[in-house]
Amino acid sequence: MRTAADQILRELQNNPDMWLQVVHILQNSQSLNTKFFALQVLEGVIKYRWNALPAEQRDGIKNYISDVIVQLSMNEASLRRERLYVNKLNIILVQVLKHEWPARWKSFIPDLVQAAKSSETICENCMVILKLLSEEVFDFSRGEMTQQKIKDLKHSLNSEFQLIHELCLYVLSSASQRTELVRATLATLHAFLSWIPVGYIFESPLLEILLNIFPVLSYRNLTLQCLTEVASLQFGDLYDMQYCKMYNIFMVQLQTILPPGTNIPEAYANGSGEVQAFIQNLALFFTAFFKSHIRVLESTLENRNALLMGLEYLIGISYVDDTEVFKVCLDYWNSLVLELFEAQHSVINPVNTVSMMGLQVPLSQMVDGLGSRVSQRRQLYSGPFSKLRMLMICRMAKPEEVLIVEDENGNIVRETMKDNDVLVQYKIMRETLIYLAHLDHEDTEQQMLTKLSKQLNGEDWSWNNLNTLCWAIGSISGSMADEQENRFLVMVIRDLLNLCEITKGKDNKAVIASNIMYVVGQYPKFLRAHWKFLKTVVNKLFEFMHETHPGVQDMACDTFLKIVQKCKRKFVQIQLGENEPFVSELLSGLPTTVADLEPHQIHTFYESVGHMIQAECDEVKRDEYLQRLMELPNKKWVEIIGQARQSVDFLKDQDVIRTVLNILQTNTSVATSLGAYFFTQIKLIFLDMLNVYSSVKRETLKLIETFIEKSEDKPELGKQFVQAMMDPVLGDYARNLPDARESEVLSLFATIINKCKATMMDDVPRIFEAVFECTLEMITKNFEDYPEHRLKFFSLLRAIATHCFRALFSLSSQQLKLVMDSINWAFRHTERNIAETGLNLLLEVLKNFQVDSGALTEPLWDVSTVPLAYPNNTVFVRDYTIKLLGTSFPNMTTAEVTQFVNGLFDSRNNLPTFKNHIRDFLVQSKEFSAQDNKDLYAEEAAAQRERERQRMLTIPGLIAPSELQDEMVDSYIEAPFECVWARFGCLKCWKVLECGFKNLFCFDFQGNAKVCGSLMRLDYLYAVLAQAVESGNHVDEDDIIVTRVRGLFFFTEDLSAVTQESSRDIHHRRP
Repeated sequence: MRTAADQILRELQNNPDMWLQVVHILQNSQSLNTKFFALQVLEGVIKYRWNALPAEQRDGIKNYISDVIVQLSMNEASLRRERLYVNKLNIILVQVLKHEWPARWKSFIPDLVQAAKSSETICENCMVILKLLSEEVFDFSRGEMTQQKIKDLKHSLNSEFQLIHELCLYVLSSASQRTELVRATLATLHAFLSWIPVGYIFESPLLEILLNIFPVLSYRNLTLQCLTEVASLQFGDLYDMQYCKMYNIFMVQLQTILPPGTNIPEAYANGSGEVQAFIQNLALFFTAFFKSHIRVLESTLENRNALLMGLEYLIGISYVDDTEVFKVCLDYWNSLVLELFEAQHSVINPVNTVSMMGLQVPLSQMVDGLGSRVSQRRQLYSGPFSKLRMLMICRMAKPEEVLIVEDENGNIVRETMKDNDVLVQYKIMRETLIYLAHLDHEDTEQQMLTKLSKQLNGEDWSWNNLNTLCWAIGSISGSMADEQENRFLVMVIRDLLNLCEITKGKDNKAVIASNIMYVVGQYPKFLRAHWKFLKTVVNKLFEFMHETHPGVQDMACDTFLKIVQKCKRKFVQIQLGENEPFVSELLSGLPTTVADLEPHQIHTFYESVGHMIQAECDEVKRDEYLQRLMELPNKKWVEIIGQARQSVDFLKDQDVIRTVLNILQTNTSVATSLGAYFFTQIKLIFLDMLNVYSSVKRETLKLIETFIEKSEDKPELGKQFVQAMMDPVLGDYARNLPDARESEVLSLFATIINKCKATMMDDVPRIFEAVFECTLEMITKNFEDYPEHRLKFFSLLRAIATHCFRALFSLSSQQLKLVMDSINWAFRHTERNIAETGLNLLLEVLKNFQVDSGALTEPLWDVSTVPLAYPNNTVFVRDYTIKLLGTSFPNMTTAEVTQFVNGLFDSRNNLPTFKNHIRDFLVQSKEFSAQDNKDLYAEEAAAQRERERQRMLTIPGLIAPSELQDEMVDSYIEAPFECVWARFGCLKCWKVLECGFKNLFCFDFQGNAKVCGSLMRLDYLYAVLAQAVESGNHVDEDDIIVTRVRGLFFFTEDLSAVTQESSRDIHHRRP
């Protein structure tokens, strides 16, 4: 019955004439649900068909809604009884206003204010309408109205606000006895304060009235919200005195409401909803005021005392056990410490500051002035920042790498699902703590070590305390100077290992183990510099791999992989005091190490060892290590293949299939880390893989694809496998039933074509013949079946169009038409990723044809069916697009569509204008259809994320060493010395001197030294020197070569290679 009723209601709602019965329903129905249904129908008509209605019908709806609202608001009883109904009517009225006001209803604001003065209840509801109107215009207009319409409404509200302002002051200053009216007025003011002309705030009694009623309990939260809006406004220094006065009066009143020293977290936990809302609003007020006006409060002693008291309140609020409250506080703390950090950074790097500001000021004078002000501010905030460091340490969020958590029953378990909110919070907290560490490394270190000592002696021991402390320690990796970081880490790791030894209980040990693994994983630079610590940590991880507590083995394997990726060269070199490289020792004990691991953990372990082997430069040793690593799986593989040759039925056993899958997955893991160096292993098992392909298709395809994908610089290695795969893989795909076709076949050949590019030209027809028509038949029956095949099929087509486009010319005209039809079908798909792939594929095809350039001269239209002779294809495409859009959007006139299409052609070379043009068109088209417009601004959001990433890359330590791209750390060989100075002896004799300096000094084109680290690419240095000689530059013996420098330089070769590679011009000696 319910389903049938829902269906009837949907049909009624979709009936284009249903709205004509709305007035009759509202007048005669006694059911609130029925009235809401009628209003929902009316709202749809107003939103999407209003301008299509005759003027008399529009006026009739407008007058009827207004009359009903006034009638129901005339007295207290009816307003309270029909509150929900009146609220919905208010929303309908505002939707009408968005179309009618101001052009066709100029008297709306005066009429509303006049009606408000006739009755307190009508006045209360008028305030609600004004609030809704303000929110619609200023808060929710984006994507709902055209930019010109938004501009007109904002102008009208501004020009007529005086009447609204007078009404609000009248209500608030008349001390109305109706609490609801005053609250409604405050709520309306709150909506208006963010945009009204500033004179209405500071040049009227409004601010004084708000401060006077702030202590009144009934109005406290709403008043505080209004004050927060005022606090967030910025007008330069025009109203600084008023803001100082406002803040000081507020702080005096706050001390009577919430005395200093109050335990705010406890008050929040035990308080009513009103109390909790007040504390949350208080956080919003302080953060808004400080963000906009904190520099004003730093000016005098009285203001500074009030400022420090406010910061003390905010720190107390930050300890409240409420995620939303903490987010508000954290956001402000992050911005404050960033501001102080950047100010200090500008003093340390004054040349950059002067050049960025473009000021013609003596450098010494500017440095002295900046340094003095920054020093004063640091001293002012030293106390609050010390407390803030402890706050960050005590409340640090859980990083993604930590897999062991405490559940709701207090048990230590493996995390089953990532909490994205927590990860975002960790990112912000980590950033904040790094800024704080830069501002005072000693205080940061001291607080952490003191808290860690309390864990050791049991004074402050708890799982949560240890967790947050270690997460905080791990989060500041890279922010300290090397010497301080080394000293700090030695003490931390020593204490954690001791804690693990002296603490009893499996859960306790699991928590400590988790924290040890997290901390060491965050400091790869320290581990690279201290081999004994690195070896101790890795051996400890091997111990944890035998610990069966949930999550410990997973985290041990993940941490091992993370460490190896950053320190891999250390494991293939013979270290001081060792007889052989660590990787050799590891391979000898491999069976014992992995004995207690699950298959997926073994795969991670093998991938890790693959990274070690990849770092070995000696090809003979590398192949030997690989052979030893794969000895166990290869032995089992040979055994299974031998038995399968004797009996095909052997591969039908499920246990055997599982073993084969596990072996192939292990190979895939090693291929992931070894890349092209995996060739000797895949060549060994390749033909056998094809023989068992029918039993383990997916894993076989995944292994081959991984190898080809990772062999980035040697695509020819993958190309030699193509012919062997034609029948076993492509033939099997073509012959099989649809459900038995693996989508990985499509992605494999897409990868091969993307890597091998034009060399695959001759193979495309056969690939096309095997997969195209049969796949197209699978995916074009509907939009749901075979989702994996869909995306991978169009990815394969795109690879062909990009790299082997001319191969499409060898297709028959019928096959080529199928290709174009499939592209057309793809970009019409309901799945966004498939539609985008289809559009990108179409773009590739059009780029090859170059329609607009005139390269394609054949008419795009059918000459026999189109009587009009177009002068060129551009004119035809323009006319065709106008007709297409005119048919698709019948609510828009031909002139509007033509203007839109002409605008597209005119702005096609200006992307921002092009996008804005499309946005306005889509908003206009919404007059007839309701769709979500959030994707209109997706590119801007992506650009903002990229700008944020670039900003983080510029701040020391903000991108942790463990998060740097692999090529930024250990994929280059570290130099056996710390600094290289290149000097000229003469144009034909260069001297590269090894120097025992701690840092490498790079030089920009102005000759300014920059400390960049201890790694440098010698091949880049060679190129710089060669360029200098070719250009005829000459400098004195003791001068440094000056060149443009961007980013860090790294060594790729041992310095001994200098003599071999450049013996003609470069002489290598020690000073």
